[in-house]
Amino acid sequence: MTSKRTLLGSAACLGLAAGLSTAALAEQITVATVNNGDMIRMQELSSQWEEETGNTIEWVVLEENTLRQRVTQDVATKGGQFDVMTIGTYEVPIWGKQGWLVPIEGMPDGYDAEDILPSIAEGLTVDGTLYAAPFYGESSMIMYRKDLMEEAGMEMPEKPTWADVTKAAEAMTDAENGIYGICLRGKPGWGENTAFLTAMSNSFGARWFDMEWTPQFDSPEWQETFTTYLDLMNNYGPPGAAANGFNENLSLFQQGKCGMWIDATVAASFVTNPDDSQVADSVGFALAPNKEGVEKRANWLWAWSLGIPAGTDAEDVAKEFVAWATSKDYTALVAEKEGWANVPPGTRTSLYENQEYKDAAPFAEMTLQSIELADPKNPSVQEVPYTGVQFVAIPEFQGIGTAVGQAFSAALAGQTSAEEALAQAQSLTQREMERAGYPK
Repeated sequence: MTSKRTLLGSAACLGLAAGLSTAALAEQITVATVNNGDMIRMQELSSQWEEETGNTIEWVVLEENTLRQRVTQDVATKGGQFDVMTIGTYEVPIWGKQGWLVPIEGMPDGYDAEDILPSIAEGLTVDGTLYAAPFYGESSMIMYRKDLMEEAGMEMPEKPTWADVTKAAEAMTDAENGIYGICLRGKPGWGENTAFLTAMSNSFGARWFDMEWTPQFDSPEWQETFTTYLDLMNNYGPPGAAANGFNENLSLFQQGKCGMWIDATVAASFVTNPDDSQVADSVGFALAPNKEGVEKRANWLWAWSLGIPAGTDAEDVAKEFVAWATSKDYTALVAEKEGWANVPPGTRTSLYENQEYKDAAPFAEMTLQSIELADPKNPSVQEVPYTGVQFVAIPEFQGIGTAVGQAFSAALAGQTSAEEALAQAQSLTQREMERAGYPK
């Protein structure tokens, strides 16, 4: 089948033969990305890159779970639908090892890959080679309504426990007026509710597997994690929470309907932006909670990154775009257009040394502290055979994590009990791990 690049190249040759501009050599690339606010902004600002280079972009913007399904299927089958993919810290090392991604090498002068935060770069690196460029990095933290806390006569500790969170959620809940003490992810998906609950489980001392790769959902630590989560959501959460992921909870918080929201640090700029958030002037920040006596907190580590699938017939142009969108110059462009508080966070050391950014972003220090607290090599207080904070870095996790998320979401929706959901998670995980040949 003739590719779109072949057709464009033929047209360019004809154009040059006719004495037309070399702009006819311009190429079109297809970029798949998630429908998060920072990526929507990237799409809007990309017209500048198109004008500067003469190239064009076809955008495919998808909901998080759908994006993951589409790009995974395409890269595994070498379908060639996309030239640039928005992928995360889970996929990059696995796909890089399998030769599915183009190494991020030979970037333009001034790109400064050494400036990328070490913990973020490490998660995107295989054998010393970077396989995706981070667009933004994140951990998780508590975002809360300072005004509601003050009305309740309470103060949020900088390092709260789950007991502190429960007490605050109860105090801030005013269901009659549509205000709920806490909003947490309930939408099923390995990168949605499973990501949150995995990070939460670390803070209760739980783990996915023991050193023999035996699932641990039948442990008391997981039982306490999940019952605490259900109690919080059933008593102080919004209705229909089993359908709420990152974007749904962001909207609820911006509308003033959440007293607290524990989620990605990247959301901080959106909840404090007065153009979008009704509570922008009343948002406070605290570290993700832990259970008293457990050193690990419920913070994760993630980077939404731009990767180039191996086999693309527009590798050079794709790399040009990736370099532009993840550069210091792009950060400066966003600052110029939208203000420093709205630049993509969590990827470059220089950003957290920039006084203009620190002055504009009251959440900057908490974001960096949260990112640095996450330890993918030691996610639990117990010994584990895997890496990854809110995921298990094995190829099988994508399917297993989504199935476990469905079991958890069903319990939140009241369709099953906590015990039944955990038993289902245990049995399905055990079955799939045995099928995959673990322990290996």
